Amino acid sequence: MKSIPTLGLAITAAVLAGGAHAAPKGEVLVLLSSENQLMLEDGKRYPTGYYLNEFGVPADQLLKAGYKLVLVTPKGNAPSVDVRSVDPQYFAGDVKEMRRIEQLVRGLPGIDDTLSLNEVLAGDLDRYAGLFIPGGHAPLIDLANNPEVGALLRHFHQAGKATAAICHGPIALLSAQRDPASYQAALARGEQPVADDWAYQGYRMTIFSDAEEQVFEASLKPQKLLFYPAAAMAGAGGAMSYAQAWQPHVQVDRELITGQNPFSDKALAKALLAKLAEQTKAE
Repeated sequence: MKSIPTLGLAITAAVLAGGAHAAPKGEVLVLLSSENQLMLEDGKRYPTGYYLNEFGVPADQLLKAGYKLVLVTPKGNAPSVDVRSVDPQYFAGDVKEMRRIEQLVRGLPGIDDTLSLNEVLAGDLDRYAGLFIPGGHAPLIDLANNPEVGALLRHFHQAGKATAAICHGPIALLSAQRDPASYQAALARGEQPVADDWAYQGYRMTIFSDAEEQVFEASLKPQKLLFYPAAAMAGAGGAMSYAQAWQPHVQVDRELITGQNPFSDKALAKALLAKLAEQTKAE
């Protein structure tokens, strides 16, 4: 028979080991762009990527709630951060908090070598509790016009599983139609195409507003964006809603959760966690 001290050590070790390997609440797939050069109207390019707080703040909350994050990009490469987003203004002026989130993102498993969309689609999509799409202008490059993104979105849409996107992230939703590449090409030509068989037709949603985009575009002078995301979503059939520029705003409709701008990060994380909890209760 083990002595009491030895038995106590054995129990402690078992508890610690159990905690280290405890199963998380579930897995949340995080979809990021593979690209970091946004084409502008005059053929020039704007360096971009994901916004640090739009990715890191919800990621932090998901991890604290016990979810595991699985990162995916179209190419399976390391996503880029938009250097403009590494700014204390997006963290209520708190430099320490900004650095904490920056370190958290840098330490995420798979951040330097994500899964590719092809790999994820070839696997078991039912394993994921939800899908999260951070913003930054990068989703305009390779998520809004991508049939593989569309296939991924349709799976979560049909399963009724939480699908959250913030700021420019909701533009990826346009891929959930029959020919998203042609739709985006027409937008870039200044046309207003009809979204063909769009999965989110009539959904209440939000995205970076025209008023906010105009402020951003003014910083590019004399360059201009190929199209405004808000107009593109409204033209596709989204029931759009917006708060005053730069104010937090989140819209929830069925499984879809969308946030308007960088300052909607905490509210979006809260809504996503609530939706995930609602799903768990329903199972």
